[in-house]
Amino acid sequence: MRVLITGGSGLIGRHLVQRILKAGGRPVVVSRHSDKLRRDRATRDYEVVQGDVGVAGRWQEAVDGCDAVIHLAGHNLFADRWNAKVKRKIRDSRVYGTEHVVAAIEAARSRPQVLVQGSAIGYYGPRGDESVDETSAPGSDFLASVCREWEEASAPVEALGVRRAVIRTGIVLAPGEGALKMMTPIFKIGPGAPVGGDGGMAPATGQQWMSWVHIDDIAGLFQFAVDDPDASGPINGTAPYPVRNAEFSRELSRTLRKAYTPWRFFVPIGPPDALLRLVLGEVADVIAKGQKVLPTKALALGYKFQHPHLGEALQDVCKPRPAPEPTHPATIASHAGSHH
Repeated sequence: MRVLITGGSGLIGRHLVQRILKAGGRPVVVSRHSDKLRRDRATRDYEVVQGDVGVAGRWQEAVDGCDAVIHLAGHNLFADRWNAKVKRKIRDSRVYGTEHVVAAIEAARSRPQVLVQGSAIGYYGPRGDESVDETSAPGSDFLASVCREWEEASAPVEALGVRRAVIRTGIVLAPGEGALKMMTPIFKIGPGAPVGGDGGMAPATGQQWMSWVHIDDIAGLFQFAVDDPDASGPINGTAPYPVRNAEFSRELSRTLRKAYTPWRFFVPIGPPDALLRLVLGEVADVIAKGQKVLPTKALALGYKFQHPHLGEALQDVCKPRPAPEPTHPATIASHAGSHH
């Protein structure tokens, strides 16, 4: 199976590429930094196509003849402090990028059978203690609006006879990357503490829900959505057992204590939301607020989570790992339609 992946050099994309290779598939990764990718020995087994998904171009020709497309590309929410310009970039990179993928599928002589699009649980907006699943209505804040437009942009492929699945990803737990890349150094230096409170100057108690997922499972869900003909529409990419931030923080503190620093301890209160917002800006609300998201459809379709429980998942991603081998230049055959 030939699978085109946008955002294939990102956190989820890299793990997904390896899963597809192990399953005997042929990944085709579209990247703005194809030259850099080709110098990495990890890319020697797959095809790299030069292109910016946010802009129409020759990269779209690579869709022709692929069996599936997985669309992950979008500007990193945490890359910059939010302002009007950054928020526009977050929105446009997702919406316009998806429209270009849809146009590429429509133009292909041999169309893919399925499009699996990335989205996020931000679709639901902050929901307090309410349990939400794929049937729940969208929220009304900035991220919810972005996710709604993002998902709507891919809907036209269904009229082309292409099956469409949308994975609404939760907080991804991966070794040294994503959310843990930000949290782990803080937890190693000082005491573990919750984040998120009442939105003001009161100490954080971490009562908001965190809907998390292990990197193996989110990559597994994307592959599952490609392979299962019954997988369509929205699918929540979260583990079956969400936890409150206080529990997550306590479990992370305990895990790091076992793995690295036996003297560590946990305190039940953390920095006020107002301080967090002062340091991080508006993006702090993504951390301080949350939703209790359940993977109802994934379970109904028969997906088996490898890491359903937080304690074991954190032990797996936080365990000490050997340093990666140095990379060496590698020659990769690129798609005939790519350009440099």
